[in-house]
Amino acid sequence: MNPHPWIERNNALHKTFEFSTFQEAMKWMAKASVHVEAMNHHPKWTNVYNTVTVELCTHDEGNNVTEKDWTLARLFDSI
Repeated sequence: MNPHPWIERNNALHKTFEFSTFQEAMKWMAKASVHVEAMNHHPKWTNVYNTVTVELCTHDEGNNVTEKDWTLARLFDSI
């Protein structure tokens, strides 16, 4: 996986994760989903082959970036 930073723009955090294979990308999403469910904080994310693009914002806070988003972002980075 590559170390792209999180970028805050348009009231959301954005990051693209690149993996060596499609299977690695899917494994990462499965691991990440455990944190997503535990926090009840569901990202907008897409997968194309070995790339997962993530967008985080807190809908309950007017679709803005909050500490909840940064917490999930750090958890995603730790996987």
